[in-house]
Amino acid sequence: MQIERLVVSPGHAYQGRPSDGPAPTETTSPSAVELRAGHGVVGDRYAGRAAHRDAALTIIAAEALEAVAAELGVPPFDPVLARRTVVTRGLDVERLRMTDVLLDSGDGPVLLGGRRPAAPCAWMDTVLAPGAHALLRGRAGVRFAVLGSGVLRVGPLTVSFPTAAGGLFDEEALLDPERAAVGSRRRQ
Repeated sequence: MQIERLVVSPGHAYQGRPSDGPAPTETTSPSAVELRAGHGVVGDRYAGRAAHRDAALTIIAAEALEAVAAELGVPPFDPVLARRTVVTRGLDVERLRMTDVLLDSGDGPVLLGGRRPAAPCAWMDTVLAPGAHALLRGRAGVRFAVLGSGVLRVGPLTVSFPTAAGGLFDEEALLDPERAAVGSRRRQ
């Protein structure tokens, strides 16, 4: 498993009507991001906002974006255009809904609380490809509360789950990388 991309933006690009085009706003793809418990990703548009306390960070599987592009018969999407904070490879992101998880990309584990699905918006048809909005339903990622402070960086990723007894339980075997592109709507 790994983190392929990180995306941080202090402003909203996709507001108003898609026909008007994205709003100009700085968007970066840094090699590392700082997370603060109860706050979010330092420098991001959702950080410190009460309405986004349980949705300050979003993770999407690169495989989901690749699968949608393949289904539409278009070239691979630039994952930054989906504007999800963390783009992973080899991680069944949809499995993390309603689950506390520890992500460690080399600087120590960071505790995140998996919450609701990250619903795709109509903008996906404009910035990715016509039809992307519908095909991303159920695999556009998961929104997370930032429950612990730390750093996430591009590169290898270890995933573990805290137990009620305070230890760690490695459920990597349950996070089937083959399921990363499938999403929750398409599970059998």
